Amino acid sequence: MTKKPRYRLSRREFVNSVLVFLGSLMGGVIGLPVIGYVISPALKRQRSDEWVSLGPLESYPLDEPTPFTFTRTKVYGWERTTNSYVVYVLRRVGEQVIAMSNVCTHLGCRVKWREDLQQFACPCHDGFFDIEGNVISGPPPRPLDRYETKIEDGILFIHFVGG
Repeated sequence: MTKKPRYRLSRREFVNSVLVFLGSLMGGVIGLPVIGYVISPALKRQRSDEWVSLGPLESYPLDEPTPFTFTRTKVYGWERTTNSYVVYVLRRVGEQVIAMSNVCTHLGCRVKWREDLQQFACPCHDGFFDIEGNVISGPPPRPLDRYETKIEDGILFIHFVGG
């Protein structure tokens, strides 16, 4: 039978190994939460889901798309971004209201109400929408996006979901 050679650690090698192990352990215990704290704000996505007040319903004329502008601020980590949104409000008889986005469904250009044509026009690729946001002509694949609306005490609100 042959004897296996035994590896013997010197006292210095043993102390160095223990110190490296304990140092790595302490570095991990302290370092990982710090790294998580530093990078976590950049990984969070904020999604707003709120009812935005557009003011008194009576301030919107009947059968005429009226723009309303509002802003929302988003915070991504340490970056703060303020975006402006436009909603076209079409008030019909009674409390029937249609609230539409001004973003073209083709490539995201901003549409404008053309009083002379009685249509929404997209300046980018000649997309046209009727007074209720339905596609008349051009490349847009679907009607203008609509917001859910509600009226409380004569005040018009839209349900804004942004990301």
